[in-house]
Amino acid sequence: MITVSNVTVAFGGYVLLDGINFHISEQDKIGLVGKNGAGKSTLMKLITGEQVPTSGSIEKPAGIRIGYLPQVMEHHKGHSVMQEVLSVFNHLKTMEAELQRITDELSNRTDYDSSEYARLIERLNEINDALALESGLSPEAQAQKVLLGLGFKADELDRNTETFSQGWNMRIELAKILLSAPDVLLLDEPTNHLDIESIEWFEDYLKNFRGSVLLVSHDRKFLDNVTSRTVEILLGHVHDYKVPYSQYVTLRAERMAQQTAAYENQQRMIEKTEDFINRFRYKPTKSNQVQSRIKALEKLDRIEIDETDSARLSLKFPPAQRSGDVVFKGVDLKVGYPQKVVFSDAQIEIKRGEKVALIGRNGEGKTTLMRVIMRELDPISGEARLGHNVHIGYYAQNQEDILDPSETVFGTLDRIAVGDIRTKLRDILGAFLFKGEDIDKKVSVLSGGERARLGMAKLMLSPYNVLALDEPTNHMDIRSKDVLKQALQSFDGTLIVVSHDRDFLDGLVDKLYEFRDGRVKEHLGSVQEFLEKRKLESLQELERNTASQQAQKPVNEKESAKNFQAQKVYSKEQRKLKNRVDYLEKEIAKRESRMGEIETLLANPSEKDDIMELTREYLELKMALEADTDEWTTLMEQMEQ
Repeated sequence: MITVSNVTVAFGGYVLLDGINFHISEQDKIGLVGKNGAGKSTLMKLITGEQVPTSGSIEKPAGIRIGYLPQVMEHHKGHSVMQEVLSVFNHLKTMEAELQRITDELSNRTDYDSSEYARLIERLNEINDALALESGLSPEAQAQKVLLGLGFKADELDRNTETFSQGWNMRIELAKILLSAPDVLLLDEPTNHLDIESIEWFEDYLKNFRGSVLLVSHDRKFLDNVTSRTVEILLGHVHDYKVPYSQYVTLRAERMAQQTAAYENQQRMIEKTEDFINRFRYKPTKSNQVQSRIKALEKLDRIEIDETDSARLSLKFPPAQRSGDVVFKGVDLKVGYPQKVVFSDAQIEIKRGEKVALIGRNGEGKTTLMRVIMRELDPISGEARLGHNVHIGYYAQNQEDILDPSETVFGTLDRIAVGDIRTKLRDILGAFLFKGEDIDKKVSVLSGGERARLGMAKLMLSPYNVLALDEPTNHMDIRSKDVLKQALQSFDGTLIVVSHDRDFLDGLVDKLYEFRDGRVKEHLGSVQEFLEKRKLESLQELERNTASQQAQKPVNEKESAKNFQAQKVYSKEQRKLKNRVDYLEKEIAKRESRMGEIETLLANPSEKDDIMELTREYLELKMALEADTDEWTTLMEQMEQ
């Protein structure tokens, strides 16, 4: 479907991609991997046509629809979330208007045998066929389904897009891309601004997506769950593996080991052959054998070992001074902003040496608690106190706001370093892959991954006994994340981390605080155990609510359902309808049980975005319930036909 042929991308004397070749077939699910700066984003821009290769070509079928989600994008303003997402269906309105115009014109014409009349009839059929392909759920229902899956609340869909943070606007753009029904999805780090629940929904969506997917992600589990093929960009070259990421890592190691063994065996054979030639070159009795071996060496297909990029982080946190037994304690915490409460009645205790994760959907209060711990925000009520001799190193989520864009890499550390550590700044930066001229780069030109590394390097300047890390792995490549995880596992202090990266958290933390619906709940155990428990609890809750809803349904609705169940033969489409109806019934039950509840959400609690936090209002979930009920009624009518 899409063929990349001998593509080279060069900047001056630097070659980023060197004659690469690969093919994207229909329904391929490909993980595109490589270290930061390897050329993954560049390759996606080449496929979309945003960038032109230095040489080579990219062949695409005419009319192919490509949905591209870049790391950084422009966001539209002046529309509500729903209005903005529904803009992808504008072509339907255009077709419907043309259909009406043709219908009106045909009703006034009597030249039934003319070529113009036949042309109008042909166009009418074309539009009807196109609209038939788009039939099914209404655009509003489709939009709401995707937006809710990506983490929006129903009461947020009428809010203007500019009142949301950049991360939430990324979700709006992602929803538009998914609803545009592309043939190919190009997704550049789509999970960076998604929480765990949204990532799991997105995984299921991509698994069932009928088109092709080319995906850049630093989330190992996400790659394993979605992709079946891995394309690695390494030092300008492409290596193609027909397996998901974890299997690719194993196969790559095996391939390199086999290649190295074959190379070493061949080198030993060459050495012995050359030794024979040198020893007997001038002996007439051995001349035939010598010439034979010389010719054999000339014809030998020499084995070469693929180049590897061995540069990696070298990270070890300084030894931590001993703190008190209790690092942070929150009693009856009620936290939020002047007009909005984010969470309340929270009981939180973090002890020395614990490694704790704060998890939950974006806006539920994880970063807000970090601000309380850092004493940047006072609780509305309750008690929040730090323990004895607690020294916290804080990594904030919004590094682009905290780092001075006009400062250099070296200057960023030099400006805050004191004492003997100043003599080690170049070594610290080298450990974070800033070497040579890199340390003189301005922060403004750094990639997301480089900024993340620089922010982490700042934590090395003092021997903190508590590390508070807010989304530390965003934009970090997989190898860097592995090194950071190992360093944190060895860290002898206390760790408090906000992250949606399940693979990063698994094996790192053994205690979690879940932020959900204005409450904070403690969970002991691993993140995998939490997710399994959460799914089980959700299923049990749905079963209870569905049973309760069925008992309350009017008689005629029960009879309708009974008549439907009595049908013995279901078509494939009928089964799809039934599955959708079951899903809607569960959603309706959940919404009814939550009617009257008021939710408060925090899109981004940074000081820069406080105005957005103050715009949040308490709204009922009526719109979502009405939309689900309308769709349920429509589907039930279709099932009864």
